[in-house]
Amino acid sequence: MQSQPRPSMKEHRQPDAPVPVRVCVRLRPCSKDSEPCVRGLDSRSLELVNWRNAKETFKYQFDTFYGDTATQQDVYCSSVQPILHHLLQGQNASVLAYGPTGAGKTHTMLGSPQQPGVIPRAVRDILHMVREAGCGPDGHNCSYSVSMSYLEVYQEKVLDLLEPSGRDLVLRETPDRSIMVTGLTEQELSSFHDFEKHFLLASRNRTVASTGLNSRSSRSHAALVLRVAQSRPLVPARSAKLQLVDLAGCEDNRLTGNCGLRLRESSVINTSLLVLGKVVDALRLGRPRVPYRDSKLTRLLQDSLGGSAHSVVIAHVAPEQRFYFDTLTTLNFATRSKQVVNKPFAPGALPEPAAEKTLQKENSDKQKQSTSKEGPLVAEKPLGALLPLDQLEPSLVQRVLRLEELERQQGAGHRGLPLLGTPKAERKALLRCLEETQAELEKMRQQQKELEAKELLRAASTPEPPQAIVLPMRQVPIPQKRAPPTEDEGILVLKRRSDPGGTENAVPSWELTRCQELMVRGHQKLLELLNQGSTRELLSLKRIGPRTAELIMAWREQHGPFVTLQDLQRMETMTAKKVATLIKANTLDCIQMLLPPGPSALSLFS
Repeated sequence: MQSQPRPSMKEHRQPDAPVPVRVCVRLRPCSKDSEPCVRGLDSRSLELVNWRNAKETFKYQFDTFYGDTATQQDVYCSSVQPILHHLLQGQNASVLAYGPTGAGKTHTMLGSPQQPGVIPRAVRDILHMVREAGCGPDGHNCSYSVSMSYLEVYQEKVLDLLEPSGRDLVLRETPDRSIMVTGLTEQELSSFHDFEKHFLLASRNRTVASTGLNSRSSRSHAALVLRVAQSRPLVPARSAKLQLVDLAGCEDNRLTGNCGLRLRESSVINTSLLVLGKVVDALRLGRPRVPYRDSKLTRLLQDSLGGSAHSVVIAHVAPEQRFYFDTLTTLNFATRSKQVVNKPFAPGALPEPAAEKTLQKENSDKQKQSTSKEGPLVAEKPLGALLPLDQLEPSLVQRVLRLEELERQQGAGHRGLPLLGTPKAERKALLRCLEETQAELEKMRQQQKELEAKELLRAASTPEPPQAIVLPMRQVPIPQKRAPPTEDEGILVLKRRSDPGGTENAVPSWELTRCQELMVRGHQKLLELLNQGSTRELLSLKRIGPRTAELIMAWREQHGPFVTLQDLQRMETMTAKKVATLIKANTLDCIQMLLPPGPSALSLFS
């Protein structure tokens, strides 16, 4: 590894303030047999060919743009290394690698022995920072520890990679609104050799497979969590975490040729990335609800996007023409991510060593001055009542006011007198007065509780007798409910009974018959809504919630329209029983959409 500047502990520390997510774009080198559709303009800008008009281009600007000649060290030193010092201040940090499959995300995060990526460089620097902080002039009474956890999100399951068990781990939110993974293995790190030993073994447990675009395609989202804990005597300990996330790539199954398990994995990956885009949109637009819980990935990244972390998103794009729409989608996501603002903070922040020394000096000076100056026997500011006065009995209020007046008189009477001979005698006198006052107030509080208990007991023992209310008799019409039909039964409709031998004054009669045609038309209308309806129209259907509506929209984008209603069973979480219930619940509503309003609807079948 080439030598690189280490993060300094002496950097200027600004007060906590909202910080936008830093977004960088890295361009992978173009293959020899393809023409590029992306071109860099400068260190921050690039342009993409307009697919509607080849003579025009889309221009994008980000915090940093890395061309195809940028090295691993360039990416790390300018984007990742500057946020590491926040860990020693108790603030979280995150690095996310985003982009389509085969764009170079894993290369940026892991690299190779000759060109190490973000993860090994960050671990080496964090261990160096901790040693430097512990050996510095202010670190003699402060100890640091570094630990690591490694997990993957595969098929919407959170799996431990350090000690794989196949068990889906649970995500929970702590009181400070950060996300923790219960049961996740955590390994202590004392050297870079320890990290290599644990990480290399855990990396073999990550789910990878060969596809049409990548021989080692990541089939899951992986996250390495480095936790830096800081402890100091007599002060609460604090910790911060660095999340290094290698996201699985969005895939176009027409290019990858996925089928079977690979197709299902691709569907779950694309759905989770779709939810990630919705989270970014909700944050930048300031919507009241952010859909973190719609996916395990977004729930895990709640600290990184819109949370309390210093976040960096490294978007990866491929220059070849066949990746054009993937590149366009990635650049649009990166543009929206620039508008997300995080609010970093350090829970349980520790005072700076210099500030501690200044505070100790001021306290010692005040103590010296107190032994040579005059002062009152008791505090000039009277002690306030422990309970609001309006909640006490009038007699107790008078006693509280008399006590406060007595305290003021004692303070005024002794203001001109010198203190007692020694500070010890003064403290004893103050403590004696305080104990007497507190004992009196405690006695009044007990009396108030007794009075309240007696009042509640009296009210409970004499309940008001219930009074019966007799309403006048009235006729209530009983609504007629039509039982939901099944496919075998058809739809019950009223038809005029044919009477060939009728007379001129005969009264027309009606009969209930089953109409299979209405059932077929209702199913066709439901299938049309599922294939062409918007998200709002899908949510208006019964038995379809936001999660199912998103799955239907994603299915239509990837596989085209449904041929029959039974094709719903091919979607994830949709069983034959659920599909039958959905069809049964919505058939009548779809038929109502087809029929004209009013009684004339019956004339269609008369």
